[in-house]
Amino acid sequence: MHGLLALVGSGEYLPVMQKYESEWMLKGEARGKKRKYVQLATAAGKESASRHEYWKTLGADQAARMGAEHVFIPVFKREDALSHEFGELIDDAALIYLSGGDPGYLVSTLENSPVWNSIYENWKKGSSLAGCSAGAMAMHGLGILPLMKILPHYDRYFRFVPDKAAKLVGHTPQGGNLVGIDEKTALVSEDLVNWVVQGGAKVHLLDGPPLSFTYEQSS
Repeated sequence: MHGLLALVGSGEYLPVMQKYESEWMLKGEARGKKRKYVQLATAAGKESASRHEYWKTLGADQAARMGAEHVFIPVFKREDALSHEFGELIDDAALIYLSGGDPGYLVSTLENSPVWNSIYENWKKGSSLAGCSAGAMAMHGLGILPLMKILPHYDRYFRFVPDKAAKLVGHTPQGGNLVGIDEKTALVSEDLVNWVVQGGAKVHLLDGPPLSFTYEQSS
């Protein structure tokens, strides 16, 4: 049994995504996890200390709105990811969230580390795992979605780009899918087979075999 996976085009930690982040946390709680909102801004590791604080504040504000314990784990470089103590802070979280920045840096920092192992093992045991922008893109490189690559911010950066050009940017995995996700929109699954689109915009299947996804009805 693994937890829910959410791939977000943009909007992590913002009020516009609070409804959905709350739902993902509830899914984790239903699987026995604590109401704990774990935030890693690792993809922004090469940015300034003030930007790190900016991400931390956004996450803390969202956790407060959701009535959840906020746990910000300052993994900004490879040495941080090798910390077993940081890994232990992830345990039993209902929601683990990787935010935006540099997807390649995120993968190289976390892969084969105690922190990533903790994220993966907690997700396998029921924690919800979300990645926004770079965090969503990194799910391919970190092995969660080996057959799916994500283009976030699709409606902002690729709206007027032909699908053929988008494919050149995204490099579809052999036998897999290339998917564009619009801003403030999430593609969510509990089994990695059936997907639900949440938010105000769209998800775009750009290449690869058909995917099973449906649009959630707005309340």
